Amino acid sequence: MRLIPIFLLILCVALSLNAKKLEVLTTFTIIDNMAKNVAGGAANVRCLAKFGADIHSYEATPKDIIKAKKSDIILYNGLNLELWIAKYLQNVSKPSFNLTDGIEPILIANGTYKGKPNPHAWMSLKNAKIYVRNIQNALSQSDPQNAWIYAKNADDYIAKLAKIEAKFRSKFEAIPKEKRYLVSSESAFSYLASEYGFKELYIWSVNSDEQGTTKQIKNLIDRVVNDKASVIFSESTISKKPAMTVANETGIRYGGVLYVDSLDAKVKTYIDLIDTTYTNIINGYSDEKN
Repeated sequence: MRLIPIFLLILCVALSLNAKKLEVLTTFTIIDNMAKNVAGGAANVRCLAKFGADIHSYEATPKDIIKAKKSDIILYNGLNLELWIAKYLQNVSKPSFNLTDGIEPILIANGTYKGKPNPHAWMSLKNAKIYVRNIQNALSQSDPQNAWIYAKNADDYIAKLAKIEAKFRSKFEAIPKEKRYLVSSESAFSYLASEYGFKELYIWSVNSDEQGTTKQIKNLIDRVVNDKASVIFSESTISKKPAMTVANETGIRYGGVLYVDSLDAKVKTYIDLIDTTYTNIINGYSDEKN
């Protein structure tokens, strides 16, 4: 009698191996890595943007149209990150999923996109869990026979994110509140700053704007001097020169590179990105004490 369940199990595995996998296309490297963690081996996940690319300035190509037509579904960030996405989706006519659904947006305070949502919601680990559940729901809806796999993978991945969050929360809370200024080139850390009680200062609002104009740099210099901020960072996908100018003019330290808009050869996963960026911020304040 025990042979029947074993036979059925072998048959199910064989059918699963022979079945056509769900083809998933993502817009940029961070959500691509999240989607790969949720998909596991049950779906094929590909990305439009390459490692190290700034998604703000990305422009879809004819080859990207072909990639979409070979895919079953498309996953994108939303919140105006992919300014080209509406036209792109019209051209490919594929089911698409906005992964920031359910996230409360933080609005951009100034610049060309003033009043529009800041798109960098993934820099908050609380929001990252929403991304993961949205990915799970998108894959499960599109491939219900493997929904149990996506659910388990999502649970496992969220558990890893929870460990990272626990690792850093106490370290951020150890920084005196009056010194919690997160100064950078782009306003890419609003969600991180909100989660850990930092006041965010920056040279420009979004990488789609002008970057490092004389007026922008002067405005930040005035804010840094007035607020007595102590360290400034820049992001991996842009030049560090504007941040260095602010550091040289004010005497504050340059704390190094933070990762936000893309994975690259050094930071290959979303968890690597969070671990590296959070560690560099912590070290920026630890160095102040030495």
